[in-house]
Amino acid sequence: MSRRSIGDVVAELARAQKPSAGTPAYSRFVNRRIGRYLAAGAFLAGRTPNQVSLTSGFCSLVGIVLIATVEPSLPLALAVTALLVLGYAFDSADGQLARLRGGGSPLGEWLDHMIDCVKIALLHSAVLISLYRFDAFSNELVLLVPLAYLCVSAVMFFGLILIDQLRRRHGASTANVRGDSVLKSLLIAPTDYGVLCLVFLAFGWPTVFTALYGALLAANLVFLLAAITKWYKEMAALQPAPRPTEVQG
Repeated sequence: MSRRSIGDVVAELARAQKPSAGTPAYSRFVNRRIGRYLAAGAFLAGRTPNQVSLTSGFCSLVGIVLIATVEPSLPLALAVTALLVLGYAFDSADGQLARLRGGGSPLGEWLDHMIDCVKIALLHSAVLISLYRFDAFSNELVLLVPLAYLCVSAVMFFGLILIDQLRRRHGASTANVRGDSVLKSLLIAPTDYGVLCLVFLAFGWPTVFTALYGALLAANLVFLLAAITKWYKEMAALQPAPRPTEVQG
């Protein structure tokens, strides 16, 4: 049997991965495609999904440490953006690699979620530390922006995980809505972690960066409030799970 090329593996992944109407534009059109090549390379190199997940976490962590420890500049902005984008691409690649290898594992799912959770918490904390350490603004109220973003991101992350578990428990559908809604992908693009990564291209100019960062915070807050309203109605419509029948001794 001839050895498969990276192009063959990428094509296989592209055929298997159908568009989802709820996927933001960057993840759908950019991150997944980069992830396919990384997944294909990892597959041909004999790597495991968990190794790819750890690589994703390492790239993101290095970028986050640089944010908190190095004074903002153009070179730093480029380095941080590259590391965060690469970490996000590997985050997509681990799931695609698991698909190539026949499916994921509970350990892999847990590891992926834990890395995502740590990444969200540390990234906004690092921005807060940077704004404080390097005294970019005379008004200390600007420090509330990354703090608020941290809260919004944490609630959104927990809400998405919880709603999925409750759907499973009560027998509701957990499948993503399939479709080719490019417009919806574009409308929800500000909620995409990949767009947040790209905002760090402006990290060398604190005023510009904070304006863009704050705009993303506002968009994510609006999206979170809309999601909470939707989730509330969905959960209110579900019937309570039946209690297990007691066995009489």
